[in-house]
Amino acid sequence: MIIFLTITSLILLAISGLLLWQLLEQRKMINNMLENEDISDIHREPELVLTLRVLDPIALAKRESRTGRALADKLPVMTRKMVYQEVMKELESELFERDIDVEMHIEYR
Repeated sequence: MIIFLTITSLILLAISGLLLWQLLEQRKMINNMLENEDISDIHREPELVLTLRVLDPIALAKRESRTGRALADKLPVMTRKMVYQEVMKELESELFERDIDVEMHIEYR
């Protein structure tokens, strides 16, 4: 029984050593990849991004614009795009008046 436990312990020790060696090799490989890609600051703070979504752009276009009322039912995709562009312009001008520097983009998802 003692021989069986000793052999089992040695096998488990060998497996643990193998796993430790693989972990160290993997860390070396990751560090080499980061150095090759010139990624030096892996611990920097995440960037905060504000996302805005107009919940009902068609209704907004119909309510706020004569052109929106005319185009909303016939060209909904174009109307949505125009609503987002107009919202972006208004936000940008408001933030500019308050001297807040921003970078604004429209993303299609």
